[in-house]
Amino acid sequence: MVQKAKILLVDDRPENLLALEAILSALDQTLVRASSGEEALKALLTDDFAVILLDVQMPGMDGFETAAHIKRRERTRDIPIIFLTAINHGPHHTFRGYAAGAVDYISKPFDPWVLRAKVSVFVELYMKNCQLREQASLLRLQLEGNGKDAGGEAKESAGLLAELSARRAAVEEQAEALTKQLNDESTDAAAVATAAHLERKLTGLRRALDALEPGTGSTSSVSSQN
Repeated sequence: MVQKAKILLVDDRPENLLALEAILSALDQTLVRASSGEEALKALLTDDFAVILLDVQMPGMDGFETAAHIKRRERTRDIPIIFLTAINHGPHHTFRGYAAGAVDYISKPFDPWVLRAKVSVFVELYMKNCQLREQASLLRLQLEGNGKDAGGEAKESAGLLAELSARRAAVEEQAEALTKQLNDESTDAAAVATAAHLERKLTGLRRALDALEPGTGSTSSVSSQN
């Protein structure tokens, strides 16, 4: 069975969290609530998330400050953040959101379908990245265990590597299409931020698989990519 992705919902108002859960329940993923920036940071210490929906206006640690803490942590810096705000102070306010590391910035009231579609993009990419990492890890273990055998097992490993490379190419093609979709639906700043995030993710996977190619040396370098 495929493990469900976790989506972190951060808002100080319970009714807003309830509304987000109602909108995103159709995605059939695990929704985790946090009623403050501090609570969100605690959740991020132990769990991995596909995407974070972060309210800007919160008492104490607001969304911008929370995002800054998230981006400073090695473990969480690459998690996409979608800012949600009930106010709009113009382009400078929006730019601050992107400068804080957001991949998108949505003003309330928002279209439920649009929000669900945007979140589903990052959930799908997260799931595919997890699958590729798991397959690359299994292949690395197999290569290490069969390193002394140059016969049929080596051919089988080469076949698995070819399959992983094909899967990676498919993900890259899909990511390119998804990025184009975000370009069409978002502001220029959102598209640039999202494209950069997707490229970082795919670059890491590309390096991990390239390290497994014959003639590239030991497979130990892959461990540093995962």
